[in-house]
Amino acid sequence: MQSEIQRNKLKAILFFLSPSILGLLLFSLIPMVFSFLLSLTKWDGLTRWNLKAGIPNIVGFGNFKEILTDAEFWKVLGHTSYYIVLYIPLILIFSLLVANLLNMDFKGIVAYRVLFYIPVLTSWVAGALVWKWVLNPLYGPLNEMLRFIGIEGPGWLQDAKWAMPGIVLASIWKDMGFFGLIFLGALRGINIEYIDAARIDGANWWQRLMKITLPLISPAIFFVIVISIINSFQLFPQIMIMTEGGNAGPHGATQVMVERIYKYAFKYFKMGYAVAYSWLLFVIIFAFTMLQVKLQKRWVHYDE
Repeated sequence: MQSEIQRNKLKAILFFLSPSILGLLLFSLIPMVFSFLLSLTKWDGLTRWNLKAGIPNIVGFGNFKEILTDAEFWKVLGHTSYYIVLYIPLILIFSLLVANLLNMDFKGIVAYRVLFYIPVLTSWVAGALVWKWVLNPLYGPLNEMLRFIGIEGPGWLQDAKWAMPGIVLASIWKDMGFFGLIFLGALRGINIEYIDAARIDGANWWQRLMKITLPLISPAIFFVIVISIINSFQLFPQIMIMTEGGNAGPHGATQVMVERIYKYAFKYFKMGYAVAYSWLLFVIIFAFTMLQVKLQKRWVHYDE
């Protein structure tokens, strides 16, 4: 009797899960398998497949070998790493500042919360076009403000040295409202008695920040770091709109992984090569995420 009840429960569970399982198979697992098969070919994305004749132009792991032995791949990976090194510390600092500002209790705080979140709702196309104007070396407002205080601003998006910092500025503007709200929720979850007890013991602002606030919001910091690094490796719309990414940009200084995947697939029609690039990107993101999950045990503190 008991086993029959368990079987009926299992049938009911599978029945209600079947739409999600079917969707996972059709839109995730099967396309992943198919993309891996594509990465083993020299398919151009245009030639029609004759499935009866088998998979055309199979080169095995030749695409992966060609990518890994090409200096361009390591240059592109270096550009992405440079972006991450600039972006991660700055987005953490500015998001924490936004969270502390929005955590204050003063008149009009709701309006401030809306204003800081507007960039998150803005499309990257519109936002990138605005920043392309802001960073214009001739008539952009940023260089105009620098000239006002006697500083000659750089070429920004036309300068190989300053193009990536310009992309980072736009990305911080776009993302700090979202991550700021995550930190705001974490700050609101701190028991105020901890802060009051530290004040009574004579702890100053810096000591309270380092010993109480940051350890207590470390799960939120960990989440933000993981999501930020994943997003950084998938950097694309701001690159394409602000610098066009490739050789049309500042001497290729903003070529990144997804931009290369897009151009190899839809501009150079090397679909198999592009898919191999995307699988290498997946491996890199997966490795970084697993590394962070392992390292979190040393500094992330969860409430027991």
